[in-house]
Amino acid sequence: MTGPGTAVEDLLRQLAPQVLGALVRRYGHFDTAEDAVQEALLAAALQWPAEGIPDRPRGWLVTVASRRLTDLLRSEQARQHREEVVARSVPPAVMPAADEPAAADDTLILLFMCCHPALPPAWPVPGSPTTWPPGAR
Repeated sequence: MTGPGTAVEDLLRQLAPQVLGALVRRYGHFDTAEDAVQEALLAAALQWPAEGIPDRPRGWLVTVASRRLTDLLRSEQARQHREEVVARSVPPAVMPAADEPAAADDTLILLFMCCHPALPPAWPVPGSPTTWPPGAR
């Protein structure tokens, strides 16, 4: 089955590695370039059957993919900047340093104190290990 859609698909399959190579050589970000090329191929697959194949399809794909790659890189840079701003605005008391141990959580100690075997049976907290399963004592 041959038709305009098949010709476009064949052309896109042929041009995809060339466009990816051009973007990786120019920008050096393989993973991001691959995403940008995929989006350019999708745009071409949707637009070219309706509007026709451009005079320079490889140039069209490289241009669209380059613009999308620039958008992706700017978006990533803006995200990193926002994360740095938030990290700087959080007070140091909230974020313990990597080499310091986190503040101790007393919940486990409190649970063990409530469930100590020396306590009378009426004192333990309901649902604690000394009262579960029901009728264990």
